Amino acid sequence: MNIAVTPQVPLLDLDLLKTLVAIAETGNFSAAAEVVFRSPSAISMQIKKMEALLGRPVFIRDSRSVTLTEDGEALLLHARRVLALNAQIISQFIRPDVAGTVRLGATDHAAEAFLTEALRRFAQTHPSVSVDVTVDHSSSLRTNVERGAMDIALVTCQTTQNQAPEILRQEALVWAGMKGGIAVEKTPLPISVWEEGCIWRQAAVKALDSQQRDYNVTFKSSNISAQKAGIKADLAIAPLPASALGGEVEEIDSRHGLPALPDYAIGMIITPNASAPIKAVADHLRATVSQP
Repeated sequence: MNIAVTPQVPLLDLDLLKTLVAIAETGNFSAAAEVVFRSPSAISMQIKKMEALLGRPVFIRDSRSVTLTEDGEALLLHARRVLALNAQIISQFIRPDVAGTVRLGATDHAAEAFLTEALRRFAQTHPSVSVDVTVDHSSSLRTNVERGAMDIALVTCQTTQNQAPEILRQEALVWAGMKGGIAVEKTPLPISVWEEGCIWRQAAVKALDSQQRDYNVTFKSSNISAQKAGIKADLAIAPLPASALGGEVEEIDSRHGLPALPDYAIGMIITPNASAPIKAVADHLRATVSQP
């Protein structure tokens, strides 16, 4: 009798992933070596081992710095998530005496789509940590962290940013309209967007301008629920995350000739010198908000 043997999948050591994250965050091997308490030569050997295991390069090196390849950026997202998951697992069995209040800010879409379940699970593993949540738009959240009024913020950002904020999740941005609606057929095109600094607005306006399409901002709201209300009333179309679609709000068919929109990212900003409770919340968000 022949028995099929499944090839064993190689395992990436957590130490290798720690080193990858350290290099990505510091920008060079020497600084990363200090972070992970290894010599630069040991760091170099770790990266060679990782690249041999994966069969492709993860860093582009020059004489003064290193940058992530496209594969390296994808690996970085997974590395942060795996390390955060490891911290979550350990915390369930070896719970440090972590207590305090963490001030967390998020955009309304992040709060609606990801935070409810994430915070419920965090409360189960860290009952002595209280999380105070503020929902606001990204520019205000960034400012609040910078001036010390907030500990952590989940903001929208460009997918090309991989230093600050730390990217947790990438998602498609699409044109959304009312199912069977006619707003998309109007000239000028009625759109719903928010402030000048909004990533979704910038992407939409740039795309329409590149197409030389006549448009008019007819519905303004910083709240995604209100934007959906405008769409459901067939007053406007809007750039929305794919995860926000559903019910009467659907992606507009390509036959209408709207310009493609770029992906966007949900990024995390953490206050400098974060305390143990803040780090615990940050690790939990890495583990739960990040893409699987």
